[in-house]
Amino acid sequence: MPKTLARLRTLAFQHQSGRCYYCCCPMWQKSPEAFAATFHLSKRQAHTLQCTAEHLHARVDGGGDFESNIVAACRLCNARRHQRKDARDAIHHKAHVARLMGRKRWHDPWVFEKVLHSGAGR
Repeated sequence: MPKTLARLRTLAFQHQSGRCYYCCCPMWQKSPEAFAATFHLSKRQAHTLQCTAEHLHARVDGGGDFESNIVAACRLCNARRHQRKDARDAIHHKAHVARLMGRKRWHDPWVFEKVLHSGAGR
């Protein structure tokens, strides 16, 4: 990842208080072991909640690496947005994720049990 994008990801992570732009779950940026220990997760589970840089307006559509276009998103939310043949724009993806989070259907059950209901996740 270019240094500029890494810096923008860190700024977004800090601005969002370490929470995913889409699902609002806590994320980790530098220490998967500490994050996993805090929430009693496996390394594989922690990997899902790694902080990534997400372009609100995708690069392929002309979006660039600038602060107003970068948010911090967990690996799962970032990947799922772009898995679709016709990826949703960021606003519609966020609304879609919110609907499914409300029904506890976006992430695996362990996220709701271990991360979101833990005192450490608030």
